[in-house]
Amino acid sequence: MARKKAQGDTKPSAKKPNQNRLSSAERSALFARRESAKVLRTILQGDARRQAVGSIKSLVYSPSVRNKRATYALVCQTLKYLPVIKDVFHTANVLSSKWKRQEELMYIILYDILFGQEALLAGDAEKFLLQKKNVLQAALAKLLVRKKVKHVSDLMTSYKISDLPKPRYARVNTLKMDVESALVEFKKQYEVCQDAMVPDLLIFPPRTDLHDHPLVKSGSVFLQGKASSMVAVALGPKPRWEVIDACAAPGNKTVHLAALMKGNGKIIACELNKERVKRLKDTVELAGATNVEVKHEDFLNLSPEDPAYSKVQAILLDPSCSGSGTVVDRLDHLLPSYTAESDVNRLEKLAAFQRKALEHALSFPAVERIVYSTCSINQVENEDVIKSVLPLASSYGFELTTIFPQWPRRGHPIFDGSQHVLRTDLIEDQEGFFIALFVRKGVSPPGKHIRDVGNTLRAVQRRKKRKINSFFLLRTLGLLL
Repeated sequence: MARKKAQGDTKPSAKKPNQNRLSSAERSALFARRESAKVLRTILQGDARRQAVGSIKSLVYSPSVRNKRATYALVCQTLKYLPVIKDVFHTANVLSSKWKRQEELMYIILYDILFGQEALLAGDAEKFLLQKKNVLQAALAKLLVRKKVKHVSDLMTSYKISDLPKPRYARVNTLKMDVESALVEFKKQYEVCQDAMVPDLLIFPPRTDLHDHPLVKSGSVFLQGKASSMVAVALGPKPRWEVIDACAAPGNKTVHLAALMKGNGKIIACELNKERVKRLKDTVELAGATNVEVKHEDFLNLSPEDPAYSKVQAILLDPSCSGSGTVVDRLDHLLPSYTAESDVNRLEKLAAFQRKALEHALSFPAVERIVYSTCSINQVENEDVIKSVLPLASSYGFELTTIFPQWPRRGHPIFDGSQHVLRTDLIEDQEGFFIALFVRKGVSPPGKHIRDVGNTLRAVQRRKKRKINSFFLLRTLGLLL
């Protein structure tokens, strides 16, 4: 006969609810640490391979991350203190193989124990490290003695984040919303004005946080810097054109092209990296850019002789680059691999690829306009690449054309025509971009092209009207006869 459970037998299981009785703040902090650990793992693995899936900001603010603000703060602060955190763990030697398999979470928790919000620490991993708190603090004290400094802040001077105030830029996605409506909506909460050079770009005060704004979440507005937003405008694609975005992910420039084309025509968006293809597709879907065809393909493998590309009129080439112009904005200066001095071998390899991609773009037979852009301040990736392809470009009938003539900063004068290319300055503009536009000779300039298209449309409408009038006239005469 089965024995009934004694009342005392239930006591061990009664402890479980007590363990799970966390305050909302503790639950939120627990979840943020785990989301932060996932993002941190992706960042550190990509950095170790020198093949980042995306910038720190883009990874944190991807749709899969729920608690974006807390995750962003934790990831940035943990990266900032990472050399110290690693040194403390090495000295303390407290991690078993089990916890070493979760080292990113350990980094996050140790940051909170030593420098952050210890009061909100809850969870098994957190309890484990809290039990070792005295050992970890002793290891930090030894590190200070070894480095001959009194305060942790003295260890961090080379990891200090720039405090230069930079405006927040946001581009209105005109596929979903017009600029005037966006201005009206934002003015309810923020100071905002329209950019003078990029008409669909809005300017907010520094540190304005728009990541959770409904217009951003819905894809009606994209958080995109000014220089990045100038690239698609420089290309100037027209509705019904066929365009290639050669290195498209994460897709902000791709969907900007789609908006400039009013959702008409066709954009072939190429991306070689499988993980970045998913990001690109998510961006396209969020923007509602139905005229974009995403190809998991190397742009260099597209044949200019293939009939599928015989009508391509414009190419946007924003190839992989050093990212030296966006180190502060992307927060790359927090990564373990970052050094102020560029890796010469890496730059040479990047430049070789950039040159090859630009030469390939120039070979498409129907192309009229090509924009080459980088987020790099290095001459080897910018003017040197342009100079190297000028003879080939000329043989295909292309010439450099001035973009944004009102912009004061131009290319380094190492070749004739360098005044046509555009630079933004890392100090004055707080981002370093380079943009060059090639136009095939004999092609109408943008203003004339727009007028010609308008005249053609009006002529077609007049002919249609005459045909309709003739039809009704003949029908009327037939009825009379």
